[in-house]
Amino acid sequence: MNSPLDESIGFHMGIAYRKLSQVLQQRMRDYHITPEQWSVLYRIWEKDGQIQKEIGERSGKDKPTTTRIITALEEKGFIRKVSGKNDRRSFFIFITEAGRDVITLTEPIERQVLEEVTEGITAEESRLLLRLLRQITMQADLMIEREKKE
Repeated sequence: MNSPLDESIGFHMGIAYRKLSQVLQQRMRDYHITPEQWSVLYRIWEKDGQIQKEIGERSGKDKPTTTRIITALEEKGFIRKVSGKNDRRSFFIFITEAGRDVITLTEPIERQVLEEVTEGITAEESRLLLRLLRQITMQADLMIEREKKE
């Protein structure tokens, strides 16, 4: 007997995300970084010297989650925060040499995991999936903004 949940896109997206995170967690364990921390560190590595708000937006994380991850990355020595000149509450975040090393060593792991989990999916199907996920994300963002105004 099929449940409506068995046909739910959101339910299956959640399962896929958790399982993919679990595999990444296992493979990155020796580098002392979680998949959630890795994605934030990667965004910092892509564009050094961002403020926390920008990092959160580029990582798809809310403010409390971004704060928690940045604190953890700083404690691990992967990033450093520099106070803003005009606003002491504002910090610019920079990747450290240790952070760069972690990205260099783990990026191939992330790429390999994605290759393995998409085995049997054509390049065209992969592009379609990415386009559809982006479309779902954009629609959800619009809904969130609309509900904030109500």
